[in-house]
Amino acid sequence: MGVTASGTSDGRSGPPHSVLADTLLARLTVSYPAAADPERAAAARAYMKDIAPFLGLTTPDRRALSREVLRGTPVPDEADCTAVALRCWQLPEREYQYFAVDLLRRHVRRLSSGFLPVARHLVSTASWWDTVDLLAAHVVGGLVAADPKLRSDMDEWIEDDDLWVVRTALLHQLRYREATDSGRLFAYCVRRSGHPDFFVRKAIGWSLREYAKTDSDAVRAFVARERDRLSPLSVREALKNIGP
Repeated sequence: MGVTASGTSDGRSGPPHSVLADTLLARLTVSYPAAADPERAAAARAYMKDIAPFLGLTTPDRRALSREVLRGTPVPDEADCTAVALRCWQLPEREYQYFAVDLLRRHVRRLSSGFLPVARHLVSTASWWDTVDLLAAHVVGGLVAADPKLRSDMDEWIEDDDLWVVRTALLHQLRYREATDSGRLFAYCVRRSGHPDFFVRKAIGWSLREYAKTDSDAVRAFVARERDRLSPLSVREALKNIGP
């Protein structure tokens, strides 16, 4: 069990103590606002359907600032990653959460299976595709690949009432290629094929389209077999690059 919020595994009771997190947040909250662009921030907020306020940093500028923030700091351990992520999620502007996602992606191999509840907290808090999809494919997917016992957690997530948790379960194998558990992938797609939300139907199609790069025949056969259950959006996305 990994060290997470306040020594627990639920990710909800507050970040653990971390000197590194103190340093990084102190630097972040000076350097990011200093480069803010209010006009760009307003446009970003509108584009992201008002999910959060923005500082208005372009991705290249933000990542250049992040490199300076990280300069000279040690490699984080799991407690550091947890503290940084939870503290960034407590800040209003979205770019802080992007910083946390980038950090987790870079150091996912330093995270144990005990980090999964924290990842779920991040997925289900201030949820939108911009953070959820990266967490799904790069963080949750990495955790499950490293510890196959977490597949049972994905079996629970696919049944969840939170559409973003469901989307994460659908997308967590997105980068697995030949290592994809195709039976589980197809079962998840069938299980949530009737979901009313666009983001779930889109994720079904996306997960199938990505797996089609590895086994197009299997995806084509699956879609042919389940076409009556799958939404037109899911079918269209699944077959986008391989045809009917």
